[in-house]
Amino acid sequence: MRSQADAVARPPIIMAETEVERLSTLALQMEQAAPVAAEMLLREIQRADIRADDDMPRQVVRMRSTVRFEDDAHGVARSVLLVYPKEADIASGKISVLSLVGAGLIGLSTGQAIRWPDRDGHERWLRILKTEPPGRLAF
Repeated sequence: MRSQADAVARPPIIMAETEVERLSTLALQMEQAAPVAAEMLLREIQRADIRADDDMPRQVVRMRSTVRFEDDAHGVARSVLLVYPKEADIASGKISVLSLVGAGLIGLSTGQAIRWPDRDGHERWLRILKTEPPGRLAF
């Protein structure tokens, strides 16, 4: 049984059915190169409510969503586009789903927060301030 602290640290998430298979395959392929992020992404997939694409709420972070979030380690809001690893370009605001932050954002909804580790293993809160679905203009 999950404790109340676990429920707060890991809020319910939703993932699109068509993205889950590709993300699972990607995470398994990247276990050697990015073991921590790959493992965390697989755990998020396992606990997600999987839905058909046409049943996905607009405010859920999906692949190619533009996300405005706040990281309490830095105390500033950032806007990023969540992408697959080959498309990642941090200077352009495109973060990989196989980065620690990217794996933490996928599946969350506007208004949710998750307690998530950084590269040094320190936990911090990531709060979703706004989400634009894939294919929409960024804010």
